[in-house]
Amino acid sequence: MKLKRIIIVVLILSLMSALFSGCNFSKDDTVTQIKIGVTLYDQYDTYLGQLMDSFNEFVTESRKNGNDIIVSVYDASNSQTKQNDQVKEMIEAGCQVICVNLVDRTDPSIIIDMARKAEVPIIFFNRELVESDLMQWEKLYYVGADAFESGIMQGELAAEAIKRDKRIDKNGDGVIQYLVIEGEAGHQDAILRTEYAVDTLIEAGIKVDKEGSAIANWSREQAQAKVAQYINEGGEDLEVIFANNDDMALGAIDAYKKANIELTKRPVIYGIDGTREGLQALVSGNMAGTVYNDKEGQAKALYELAYDLATHTDISDVGLTDAKYIRLPYTKVTIENVYDYLK
Repeated sequence: MKLKRIIIVVLILSLMSALFSGCNFSKDDTVTQIKIGVTLYDQYDTYLGQLMDSFNEFVTESRKNGNDIIVSVYDASNSQTKQNDQVKEMIEAGCQVICVNLVDRTDPSIIIDMARKAEVPIIFFNRELVESDLMQWEKLYYVGADAFESGIMQGELAAEAIKRDKRIDKNGDGVIQYLVIEGEAGHQDAILRTEYAVDTLIEAGIKVDKEGSAIANWSREQAQAKVAQYINEGGEDLEVIFANNDDMALGAIDAYKKANIELTKRPVIYGIDGTREGLQALVSGNMAGTVYNDKEGQAKALYELAYDLATHTDISDVGLTDAKYIRLPYTKVTIENVYDYLK
């Protein structure tokens, strides 16, 4: 009878140990199944969807090499509260690492607190959180790019075109009338892309006149509506449109097409991201240029870092800067090199 009680106690202690271990693994543990959680601010975002297509390709290739990998992807539908609940659910499901595309870059505190308590590393990606928040815990990382760099390149593309083609200055007044379509109010990428694009144009010696700006929340449909309103109000003198992403540039193009304004009478339009649709618009001549945001490179870096963290592999070789960041460079895309990116 005494032996039976001892066995029962040992079994109970073993069960409790398993329950409370959660997502914690020691360096000597062997991870046989890899569970990666992903939550997206909006699964319908074009660029983000294409980044995840690339991410899934790396997962598929890894499975072919014999790795047992489960990836759970959630759509936060632009709700930070919903995203917080998703992270909680992924932690409880035993994910060893979670990749977070933040809804609100200024409000990651609940996610960070939950992850720290469960000892589950978090990789934020594509939507950069405030630096001080990333420094709260050593197991927080970011994969993305420098937003200001894309703004500079967008401004350079426009400056080069304006100097090369005097027809862009349609009214011949020596001043470029421009409109900015911004992604999101208060969003770091939107602010930096806008600021650096315009500043770069000015620094190149181009005289400019801001005709206006519109917030379109990264949306093609919203951008179309805002530009259509501008056209209807008699905005015929517009010469350049800077859009914070390709989707909004495409929305501007849609507005001009719907208004039956021929290509030669439209402003030149620039995007950022290099989505498949954006590149095709460049080929057709509807978009003057875009800045390629390396979705394949970001997807590869995101997967490799997640895999190494999940399997407790040394991450010193994954290209981290300041032990926190992986940033991929932007590149300029014009009609001269667009087919390289379409391949």
